[in-house]
Amino acid sequence: MSEPADREPGELLEAVRRDALIRPGRPVVVMLSGGRDSTCLLDVAVAIAGTPAVTALHVNYGLRDAAAGDERHCAQLCERLEVELTVRHPGAPTLGNLQAWARDARYGAAAQLASGRGGADVAAGHTATDQVETILYRLASSPSRRALLGMRAREGSLIRPLLQFTRADTAAYCRARGLQWREDETNESDLYARGRVRTGLVPALREIHPGAERNVLALAEILRDEAAVLDGVVDDVLRGKVEIPVSALRELPRGLSRLIVQRLADGAAGRPAPGTARRLDEILALRETAALDLPHGVRAVVTGGVLSFTRSPSPGHRRTVDQPPSPSPGGQRSIDHPPKSN
Repeated sequence: MSEPADREPGELLEAVRRDALIRPGRPVVVMLSGGRDSTCLLDVAVAIAGTPAVTALHVNYGLRDAAAGDERHCAQLCERLEVELTVRHPGAPTLGNLQAWARDARYGAAAQLASGRGGADVAAGHTATDQVETILYRLASSPSRRALLGMRAREGSLIRPLLQFTRADTAAYCRARGLQWREDETNESDLYARGRVRTGLVPALREIHPGAERNVLALAEILRDEAAVLDGVVDDVLRGKVEIPVSALRELPRGLSRLIVQRLADGAAGRPAPGTARRLDEILALRETAALDLPHGVRAVVTGGVLSFTRSPSPGHRRTVDQPPSPSPGGQRSIDHPPKSN
């Protein structure tokens, strides 16, 4: 039995309009899978931004028997809404994480399309339901406070206009508008971790407490507010610098030291580098001139007792300078040291 919607369809549209993530005339690329959420998002984008400002992107990975049907459905929907549709058919990988590859292919194609439209925003149909599943998955898989902050409504050019609405809300909107959508059978499969969270963990939590999902979302909101305060504390310590004396770092509370290390590592990587803060003890143990390779292509470097972060060199040249084996060029000592598992 489907869950009841929390919002009326008209309320959903007006709430998205008020949030102004989608604005009249502002170019936006909508990532369209053909499911209820992205179908709702496309219709909302047309209603607010106007048809000329909206482009839809559908990525057909060719991995499911229903993939061709999904593509046809998206084409018919875009024809009905008079929206330009771009379809991509990436070649399937032979190795690696299939979901990560699909995500990279999808977002890469969207970024390319947005760039060709004058730096348009890229809209994803993530909902509050997705937010709960994401937070629960991260709670189980990543020992990090930041992992529990969830997805943000805006991250650079990526926007999530439906993040305050549930999957039931988007379904109700589509029904009210007479919009058909496609169901991806893998969403209910336990083949992937996300599916197991959706079909097993979330219902179990709902049985424990009927407000479990709302409480998870409320906790994430509290943590995001507190994260803003903590970011300000880190700013006060760093004062715009991208380095800090190791001796000063040792004198700070451990929690603050972890936040500073993570901030500097993220800056060097140009993106989040999760797991760096958990290597704090190893970083604090570095000598006057030393280096330590870390996850996500980041290297901690201590020069004259001052810690900074850079990108790691190629895998064949990774090193940790923390012991005295053979000298390397320039007199600096080095030793190979593969990074710990993240």
